[in-house]
Parts: sequence; structure tokens; C-alpha cells
Amino acid sequence: MALDGLVLHAIVHELQACVGGRINKIHQPTENDVIMHIRAQGKNVKLLLSANPTYPRVQITEQSSLNPMDAPMFCMLLRKHCESGVIESVEQIGMERVIRLQIRHRDELGDMSTKQIIVEIMGRHSNIILLDPATESILDGIHHVTPAISSYRIVMPGSKYVTPPEQDKQNPLEADASSFLQAIHQDSGEEESTKKPEQKLVAAFSGLSPLIAKEIVFRSRQGGNNEQEDDLAALWTAFDGVMTAVRQHRYEPVIVEQEGTGKLFFAMTPLTHITGISTSYATPSDCLEHFYGDKAERDTVKQRVADLLRFLHNEANKNVKKLEKLQETVDDSKDADKYRILGELLTASLHLIKRGDREVEIINYYDEDQALIKIKLDPLWNPSENAQRYFKKYTKMKNSTAIVEEQIAQTHQEITYLNSLLQQLSVASLTDIEEIRDELMEQGYVRDRNKKQRKKKKKDKPALACYLSSEGVPIYVGKNNTQNEYLTNRLASSMDTWLHTKDIPGSHVVIRSDSFSETTLLEAAQLAAYFSQAKHSSQVPVDYTAIKHVHKPNGSKPGFVIYVNQKTLFVTPDENMIKQMNVTIK
Repeated sequence: MALDGLVLHAIVHELQACVGGRINKIHQPTENDVIMHIRAQGKNVKLLLSANPTYPRVQITEQSSLNPMDAPMFCMLLRKHCESGVIESVEQIGMERVIRLQIRHRDELGDMSTKQIIVEIMGRHSNIILLDPATESILDGIHHVTPAISSYRIVMPGSKYVTPPEQDKQNPLEADASSFLQAIHQDSGEEESTKKPEQKLVAAFSGLSPLIAKEIVFRSRQGGNNEQEDDLAALWTAFDGVMTAVRQHRYEPVIVEQEGTGKLFFAMTPLTHITGISTSYATPSDCLEHFYGDKAERDTVKQRVADLLRFLHNEANKNVKKLEKLQETVDDSKDADKYRILGELLTASLHLIKRGDREVEIINYYDEDQALIKIKLDPLWNPSENAQRYFKKYTKMKNSTAIVEEQIAQTHQEITYLNSLLQQLSVASLTDIEEIRDELMEQGYVRDRNKKQRKKKKKDKPALACYLSSEGVPIYVGKNNTQNEYLTNRLASSMDTWLHTKDIPGSHVVIRSDSFSETTLLEAAQLAAYFSQAKHSSQVPVDYTAIKHVHKPNGSKPGFVIYVNQKTLFVTPDENMIKQMNVTIK
């Protein structure tokens, strides 16, 4: 669901609280997003400006983000021209999806200067542009638009700023009954007459999405009109009711989950035409945070982990093939005794063999029937050398069995380790990804391009997800091996309870208390099952034991432990229950 002009109008009204606020910090966590830390009206606010091609938006956010070690060039430019500046105004251009922030700051010489940040929310063409209003020239944009991409408007440093093409639509907030009817009937052509009322509304007025147009039409028909008999007076009444609420800034932010399809829709007014569960939110930003936040992060995570997933899948496939070859070697070694017997039979029958013989037929004394057996010989070797050749083959195969079995055990561990990393990436946040990448560098899987910075980061303790059970007991969950090792080996006390899915890659879970009910234990088991490879399975086995019974073997892979005195629970992961649990990052 695209963010339309009415939603943006509500956001701009909410952002008036930032006017007069000072910009303390500016970060660019991704190539599409800018976060401005603002101190306004005695509060700290994080303002997100996003030119994400899929989820473009402007909102106040509470989400934490992982910033790159080196700030991108656009971020550095914003810091130069806007950091420590004061926001003078936040306004929407008409009812279009364009926001303009005016910022007053002191330049390098100490003189007062004004800059503008233009946020254009236009799907895949969305952009964030830093503008010098005095010359109307672009200082830079988060996305460059070259003449090869667009001949109409160029977004490059030094270019003159050109506004997006106008759609020649009427501002819905300025419409009265007369202009409304005129706009609806402005085109009396044959094509226009076949349009549905909602299509006419979208075509006539700026800032209206098809979703809101359908809602207006639905409300107009509540008096008994059907689709064939549209009453323009009723349509105007419904339209005016929505626009009056917007003009008076009476917003009711909602997200509706459509019954049957599970699709989510959001708006700043109740969506009565959609049947499903409707959830109300206190502010427009809060509504957008719940609608977009997880989606945008999942998309960013998906982009960040693409190379790691490809690498880990390749490594896992290599080890599976290696395991098959090692198993073939073990199967072949089971016939080792056959070569020992052939050597002994040749030794007992040396008098029957001459140099140059290619084979010999002798009695098999190891067979109950004393049957004759043919043994191949090398004609270049003498009888004794032929016998020794079989003994050497027997010895080599017996000695290799122990080595191969050790390699098989190591390969099994390697596959388990790689599968655990794949599972961790499936639930990873942006912070978790960097910790997994650092781990792969430390283990030698990935080349370490920034060793000094990684060592510096390693000193910091990892952030852990802490869930509160229904009786208020803290339950900690490790999302990757760095977090697992810190949680199990350093943070947890000896009498805390440790949980993990039985023989299934998953997270370490610790109940940080020596006194709790079975309810808390079951909720912790739910978390262990949910954050595992068996997330979508039922009756998942989860082992639990005291931390003092959990140990990490010397030289083992990160996150690998052995444990004793465990008991096993069987639970079915309940995603809704876990989402309702209170969680903090510690």
C-alpha cells in the first residue's frame, strides 16, 4: 500500500513538533535512508527520511539502526550543511508526495545560511535532495539522476532543481460542492463515462490513493445506493466528511488486516470498506512504524545477507559431497580383510607361483568347502612380492579407516555449524548480520578486510533480546553464535536454566532465575523452538538443563556446547504468543 498525499499531510502536521528543534546528529544507515536526531520541545526525536524504492516514507521512528563505520558521502554533506542547524519549517508541496524541510545553520565562516531538504516520495523514483534555496541549485541527492536516465529533470550536484511534473489535479482540501461536481464531470468522453467513481476521484484530485477513493465511495453507498445508482450528492457528502477531518487534523491512524487474504492496509481514517481486524494507533508515525518498519528492515537484511547465504550454501554443499566420498572410502575399507586373506593364501602357496604368472588358482583354506580361488598377480613381481602387495593394501585400508572416520565426524560438525549459521541468518537483524560476518572472518571463512576495526568492536558485549514471561521472569535469547557464547558462557549464572532444540540448529535460550513456574518454562521452550530451524514444525523437542551442566569443548566451533542431565519438552511454536511477549534489547 503506497503512502498517499493524505497520509503525508498527517505526517507533516505531526512533524510541526520538530519545528524549532536542533539537529544534533545525522546518520545514513543504508543507501536509501537518512536518520536525523533532533532535540525539540525538550525531547529527543529520530526523524527517518527514506527514499527506499519499495517503502519510501517520512516518519518519526523509535527503531535502532546499525550505522556503517565510514559515513557515505551524502551523509557527510548533510552533516556539513545541516548538523547543529535549526528546523525552520516542514511543509508539504500542495497535496503531492513531496516534503520540504527548511534548515537554518551557520556555515564554515560563521554566517547564517539556509538549506532545504526535499523528500520526494515517488516509488522507485523516490529521492532525498539537499538544496541551496538561494540559487535553487542541487548540492547533492541520495540518488543521482543523470541525463541518460531522465532528460526532464537531472539530480546531480550543481544542477538546477526542477520540481516533479505536475499532474494538473485539484487540491481535495480546497474543493467545495460546485468544484467537486465540476472535477468529476470535467471529461465527458466515452472513456470517462465507463470509469468507476473511485477511478474518477483518483483522476480528479491530487493526493488520493485508490484505497481512500474506494473508502469514500463505500461510505457514500451506506444510505442504500448500489453500484449501479451512484448519488453524486452522497458521494460529495462522504468526500467532504473525509476532507473536513483532514483539514481539522482529526486523524485516526489504522492498520487493517483483510479477512481471508491477510493483506495489510493503512490509512489516516477508518477503512470501513475492508472486512478484517482493524488496529488503531496514537500517531501517524506509530502507524507507519508498525506497517513499514519490519518490512523495510527485512528487505535490508535480505540484501545484506545475500552474499553470506550464497557462500554458506556453497560451503554446505561442498561438505555434503565430501561426506559422500568419505563414506564411500569407509564402505570400501570394509573389504580390507579380503586382501589380508589373499596375501596369506599366496604366502602359503609360493611354491606354486612363478615370476611372469598373471594369476594363480589355489585352494581357499578359509572357505568351508575348500573351493578353488583365482588370485590376480603382477607378472613383473616375484611370488613373495605379490603376496606383500596384498598385505600392504590391507594395512593401508585399515589405517585409513580411523583417519576417514575422524574426517567424517569433523565434516558432520562442519555441516551442523554451517546449518546453524543459515538458521541464524534467517532470523537475523542488521546488528546480528555484522556479528555473524565477524565470526566468519575470525574462523577464516571470509577474508578480513578490516581487522583493526573488527578487533575494536570485539571488545563490546553483544546486545541480547530479553523477553519477559507472563510472570515477569527474564528470558534471554541469543540470535547468533557471538550472542550464544556470551549468554551461555559469561552472562548466565550456574543455576539459570538453559534451553535448546534437541539435535536441531537454533538459539541458546536462558531463563535468568532459579525460581519460576512451568508456564515460564513452556514460554522459554516456545522461544527456543521459534528461533530454530524447526520454527514451522509442530511438537519440537526442546532440551533444558541447568547452566552448570553446559560446557564448551576445547577447540570446538563457536556456539557449540555439550550438556548433560537434560530433560525434554515438546512444544509447537506460536508466533502470535511470542509477538505479544514484552521484549527489550540489553
